[in-house]
Amino acid sequence: MTKASSTIKPEEAAHFGALAADWWDPKGSSAMLHRLNPVRLHYIRDAIDLHFHCDSSLLRPLKGKRALDVGCGAGLLCEPLARLGAQVTGLDAAPENIAAAKAHAGPQGLDIDYHNEAIEDFSGRDFDLVTSLEVIEHVDDPQAFVAGLAGAMADDGMMILSTPNRTALSNLMLVELAERTGQIPRGTHHHEQFITPEELEKLLGEADLQVIDTSGISYSPARGFSISDNLALNYLMTAVKG
Repeated sequence: MTKASSTIKPEEAAHFGALAADWWDPKGSSAMLHRLNPVRLHYIRDAIDLHFHCDSSLLRPLKGKRALDVGCGAGLLCEPLARLGAQVTGLDAAPENIAAAKAHAGPQGLDIDYHNEAIEDFSGRDFDLVTSLEVIEHVDDPQAFVAGLAGAMADDGMMILSTPNRTALSNLMLVELAERTGQIPRGTHHHEQFITPEELEKLLGEADLQVIDTSGISYSPARGFSISDNLALNYLMTAVKG
């Protein structure tokens, strides 16, 4: 049970919980996340190598480190982080997602610590890497959410967030087109809840975090998703303690 002060929106948790059984199907309701995930992982790996001074040839650069993924869904990011060597914890608002995540990780031989819990209620601290991808636009209080993420970070840790930008392009691509054509389940996105890079950087600053990188995620029918300088659709942001 979440506390009254939780940033979790019950209707959002219910929406994503209803998709749990389909989460790992690359052609199912989470197909767009499956196409997006390799791009996000490439960005995260580059950030890991830079921040922790790792050789890019290392197979397990996170060995001996702790990673926390908040809004983990059924583990689409947790599992790769575990394979990179991290001791991984995943939090999600939907119990159905946590059940699906545990069911999928077990046969892979991955020991991931999953919890159906809000970040504000989570007592874990000193994580070397904290991630939350495509989540902040679904919470009730973004500032409290960011503060919760910051509180879980180690002093020399790193945070990586991603979220859609609030622009005409994101409204067209992620709401009008993607949801109406069935590429994303209807009701997934609410354009007014999208956060601009300037707004997110301010939220991070108020949590005593310093942004060290902001990179866009662009989309084209020919190339799919890619990292770019264009922040208009979606973007990733890396922050450390100031």
